[in-house]
Amino acid sequence: MPVPAIIAIVGAAVLVLLIVIMIALRLRRRLKRVRKLNERDDDQVRYAFIINPSKPQAEQHREHIREFCRAKGLTSIEFIDTQLDKDGRACALEALDHGADVVVAVGGDGTVRTVASALSGTGHALGIIPIGTGNLFARNMGIPIGDVDAALLTATSHGSRHVDIGRLSLLDDRKADHGHAFLIIAGIGFDAAMIDDTNPKLKKNISWLAYFVGGIKNLFKPKYKGDVTILDANGERHTKLGLSFRTFMAGNCGQIPVFSLMPNAIYDDGILDFEVIDTSGGILGWANLFGDVVHQTITGKAGSSPLSTNSTIDQIQGVSAEITLERPVLAQVDGDMLGRTKHIRFSVERRSLCVRVPEPWPVDATGVIPPVAVL
Repeated sequence: MPVPAIIAIVGAAVLVLLIVIMIALRLRRRLKRVRKLNERDDDQVRYAFIINPSKPQAEQHREHIREFCRAKGLTSIEFIDTQLDKDGRACALEALDHGADVVVAVGGDGTVRTVASALSGTGHALGIIPIGTGNLFARNMGIPIGDVDAALLTATSHGSRHVDIGRLSLLDDRKADHGHAFLIIAGIGFDAAMIDDTNPKLKKNISWLAYFVGGIKNLFKPKYKGDVTILDANGERHTKLGLSFRTFMAGNCGQIPVFSLMPNAIYDDGILDFEVIDTSGGILGWANLFGDVVHQTITGKAGSSPLSTNSTIDQIQGVSAEITLERPVLAQVDGDMLGRTKHIRFSVERRSLCVRVPEPWPVDATGVIPPVAVL
């Protein structure tokens, strides 16, 4: 047999072996995780499951949840569906009014963040069954993706941690009665325009990669300009007048698929990471910016790469930021569009959200916590 053919066969065999090993390791991790979750004490309280019916297989998930609860002896459950005129926040408030102790968001990041908006500060726990496209907050919390039973075990047993929740308030919206919650990243400018121009069908097909297509459409739009005041954790104010930027973001979690946008963002430290991004020189600036993000991801350090010449990433931490803009700009929270605004405020609610997680951290929770209610 020719040497090239032998090399090809050996290479293919090694590749198959590596794939088998990876599958075996993944299965082992899953079994270990499920075993640990099965050892946790069930929480026999009232549950409300907030479901986004637009998600694929939403009805199958609903029936799966019913069967799971029946098998676990969880008899006090309720299902409330989100609607076009009734988001997760309204559904969660309804669930609390009905006496729910734990509210479980069954959907993507949009459903999770709106449910969290209502639960913040109430002491009621948030459970998450991630069936969305990105499921970024669930990933940051270590909640199983693609394993509904493991997620259900997490949501219906004792083991939680308290995390921060961010708010973006549209100060020029006279009808607004609350700040819009975010758990990952909120922003104005390029990032919001990119999300707004992303095709929903393309997003379903190629997931988060679809955002690159939306981004290309906005590479050469005019920059934004405004006055920014940031209040840091020590109570000191930092003001910059006439700040020019491509995008201004506030992060509670900085990890997204593949990349790290805000390496220093920690979701339970009581502060937000503010990031100001700017580019110049056309496509060269955007290429430099991509290099900056890669540099952050590899080094774990916030800021621009030493090799950057036409892009900047400036970061500062604080508890709030207020921005007054020269012209209206699009705003987004965790990928949900809020429309245009000229006057906004970012703020943080420290450890106000109780989230059911697979492995609670010892600093603020244990594997066994007192029931939130006794039926």
